[in-house]
Amino acid sequence: MRSDVSVTSGVFEANRARGAVRFDVHARDGVTRRGVLHESGSLRVRFPSPEGEGLSGVFVNTAGGVAGGDSFEIDIAAGERSRLTLTTAAAEKVYRAPAAAAAAQLNISLKIAAGAHLGWLPQETILFDRARVHRRFDIELDDAASLLLCEIVVFGRTAMGERMEQGEFIDRWRLRRGGRLVFAETVRLDGNIGAKLGRSAVAKGGAAIGTTLIVPGDEALVERIREASESFAGEVGISAWNGFAMARFCAQDAARLRADMMAVLARTGAALPRLWLN
Repeated sequence: MRSDVSVTSGVFEANRARGAVRFDVHARDGVTRRGVLHESGSLRVRFPSPEGEGLSGVFVNTAGGVAGGDSFEIDIAAGERSRLTLTTAAAEKVYRAPAAAAAAQLNISLKIAAGAHLGWLPQETILFDRARVHRRFDIELDDAASLLLCEIVVFGRTAMGERMEQGEFIDRWRLRRGGRLVFAETVRLDGNIGAKLGRSAVAKGGAAIGTTLIVPGDEALVERIREASESFAGEVGISAWNGFAMARFCAQDAARLRADMMAVLARTGAALPRLWLN
């Protein structure tokens, strides 16, 4: 006879959320159209309305958040000369994971063909105390493709008096351009995350971090962004190498970081999704 703990664990594992979205877009007569779309589980994507020549998509997680043991897969291909912007309907919340549960898995694959542009602009990912999540980005760009990718991670809802103290966050990024690996990074925060974020060399007590990746990017773009530095509420660093630019953000809360990221995006000439402005 199984113990109550074993029974509870079995029920938990059987009720994990699974979701996958796979689709491609292509350009025809200068207008981007959706191709084959596959959706499964609790993950959906909606295309609210055409915006000029490009296409906008909004991801919706009907599970209401992410918990330990959940798994989500996103696979997007932007065909030649297409233009696609993606965001989320709301901030994604990653909840506390029971000790017996596996970490949540978020896997994103982006492929951008020659002359295509993809904007990846989700709203914040909020980690609750004792959340555990592993995220992976695999990005493949043609030499003549462009990419704008923004991610914000918040360690607890500071406006609600909450803070992430314990947990696990592993974030793996791999960017290939023209088949060559030009950027590889893995960020790992685990254990007493609250104490680590308090260190001056990590986040100096900040509860929000962010990254903006711009391809192509050069020193001229870096200088345009640095011209806005006096308006930043948090810390922002930007550099360019290997044909792309990257901005790093750290702030005391999500609102300040979001404002800083919007200021940076304004310097790139990018149009923000309408949901960012609500």
